[in-house]
Amino acid sequence: MTFVARHALWSDEQKDAATRMRRIVEDKNLEVIRLAFPDQHGILRGKTIIATEAIASLESGCSITTTMLAKDTSHRTVFPVFTSGGGFGMKEMEGAADVLMVADPTTFRMLPWAPTTGWVLCDLYFGDGRPVPFATRGLYRKVVDELGRSGHDFVAGLEVEFHIFKLDDPHMRAEDAGQPGTPPSVSLLSHGYQYLTEQRFDQMEPVLEILRRDIVALGLPLRSVEVEFGPSQCEFTFAPKKGMEPADNMVLFRSAVKQIARRHGYHATFMCRPKLPNLFASGWHLHQSIVSRASGENLFMPREAGQPLSEFGRFYLAGLLDHARAATVFTTPTINGYKRYRSYSLAPDRAIWGRDNRGVMIRVLGGPNNDATRLENRVGEPAANPYLYMSAQILAGLDGVDRRLDPGPSADTPYETKAPLLPKSLRDAVSALKDDPFFREKFGAEFVDYYTHIKNAEIDRFLAEVTDWEHREYFEMF
Repeated sequence: MTFVARHALWSDEQKDAATRMRRIVEDKNLEVIRLAFPDQHGILRGKTIIATEAIASLESGCSITTTMLAKDTSHRTVFPVFTSGGGFGMKEMEGAADVLMVADPTTFRMLPWAPTTGWVLCDLYFGDGRPVPFATRGLYRKVVDELGRSGHDFVAGLEVEFHIFKLDDPHMRAEDAGQPGTPPSVSLLSHGYQYLTEQRFDQMEPVLEILRRDIVALGLPLRSVEVEFGPSQCEFTFAPKKGMEPADNMVLFRSAVKQIARRHGYHATFMCRPKLPNLFASGWHLHQSIVSRASGENLFMPREAGQPLSEFGRFYLAGLLDHARAATVFTTPTINGYKRYRSYSLAPDRAIWGRDNRGVMIRVLGGPNNDATRLENRVGEPAANPYLYMSAQILAGLDGVDRRLDPGPSADTPYETKAPLLPKSLRDAVSALKDDPFFREKFGAEFVDYYTHIKNAEIDRFLAEVTDWEHREYFEMF
């Protein structure tokens, strides 16, 4: 009996998908399959297996070291993995031991930019069939499944800003290697500012068309390709999808864009605010709603004239606001992302909502008898792990429903309305999460301690660096 069968890891849908996957690999003469899992940062890691071997062992799982879960954003292992419990307090995690990547065949596709290559997303399990508690896709699946048991589905649409540059020098000399290495030198594809003008779009169209073609070929639900306000900045938006799909789409989209761009001599980055002159910060706006699994009805949609949301939607909105500070470490998980929260900009600085107002944290769109009624959370950065971002949204929103919270009035002056301010730094965000018993209960103390340990390791490394600001400020003065 295979590992998958022994532990009943696949649904009927996944079993059917596995049959199709085997047939496609044979019919298309695929040579290799990339087995990938999203790590704690939402970055894809995994192994490339000869296609015949991958198919033969599809239900047995593929081993991968647990140290993949112990790394910060510099890829440094920040847990003492060779001590008792490996720094996780778990025997299974010590000594750089292995866990198993088990494919989710429903995610299988061929990569348009890598001929004869298949790709499939995986989940992580211990040898006894238990899900690895630090794997964020598994955590999100638990949240989605619990929502499903209540008869509801989470629907999310993605609106993602990022930058694309011409790659001038990748800095691949030996002395450029490191953790992290020297970033590439780049130049602009457009000067920006001419927001949504056809002239600026046409300047960037050659690379945008390369990306568009392959993103569509991947089967991602692309809706629009736009030039954003800043130099070399663009935005891709995606149609709303249910459950696991929008989070899976986000990790695949980011990885695909970076790979495709690099192959064509460009550098794409989802870093929020690159340190280049005149650049603008990028955001990731998450459009969300809850629908009835039985009828498909949008539970945010109001029936009464003049109401922006249903009662359920108002409660859900209030939950997002109530837990906004503690959730920020999931929506904005990098030190750099907090450079975006500025007053009187297109980014929020406090936990408020408004009707179609781009200065608030939660923008309410739609209205009476409009099936597209939704909440647009404008707080996230494009580098966020989508599984944690979306999990935090669902949990916070449903807590508002359970407690019947009131979101208060719409804020027409978002940067003057009195409301809890969002954290000003990653350190503040980590503290807000640690002080919040709600997420500690919902995500589990084990996971919150794990995640904040990694974030604190990044913060400590940052604080140990001497910055350009310090050198300018003090080198001559003192």
